[in-house]
Amino acid sequence: MKLKPASRVPPPASATSPLVAVLVVIFTVVDGDLQALLIRRSGDPYRGLWAIPGGLLQSGESLVAAATRKLVDETGVQDVYLEQLYTFNHLDDVTPGGSVAVTYFALVDHDRARLADRADWRPAWFGMHRLPKLAFRNEEVLQYALERLRNKLKYTNVAYSLLPARFTLSQLQRVYESILGRRLDKRNFRKRMLSLEIIEATDERQAEGAGRPARLYRFSSREPVVF
Repeated sequence: MKLKPASRVPPPASATSPLVAVLVVIFTVVDGDLQALLIRRSGDPYRGLWAIPGGLLQSGESLVAAATRKLVDETGVQDVYLEQLYTFNHLDDVTPGGSVAVTYFALVDHDRARLADRADWRPAWFGMHRLPKLAFRNEEVLQYALERLRNKLKYTNVAYSLLPARFTLSQLQRVYESILGRRLDKRNFRKRMLSLEIIEATDERQAEGAGRPARLYRFSSREPVVF
């Protein structure tokens, strides 16, 4: 995971100063469905509603460290794609003095994620087309993150973080389609992926229904790459 250094943010100067919170939009793909991890709030405000995982920045903690801490707490993984998304200052309309939300987004292979096991502040995956009622205008954050992810697919290899080490081209195409929200032409998709040289064939094959087993591929690099 390669991230740009982040400056440290001092703690709030007073009770009425804006609080600094760090939110992490965590995406995964399950059976061709793009899903986001949400937390059911067990306290006020917005008790009972769902929200993006996050929390207050701790004293002396960098933004990246806070985002990584929250990612590990909720999924048990950290060696995945993680990037700063945007800073929102209008999401919290209940905290005295308001708050600033520094948001990140992460991409996680569903089979590797191990959600936190707790009765309160319970985590759960939700399809982006079946979101529950959200707290703190979090629907705006999720939509912004989705648009950023869709744009990233055009010029980076970010999909590596949503797939196992070895995968078929059909599996790769389903991940792209789940993010873009539309079907892609099979021949054109495969031609483009191979021409970018971000994936390479292995000597392994995997059965996919009837017919000859499909060749397995892997990403040339499981680190962020711009092409």
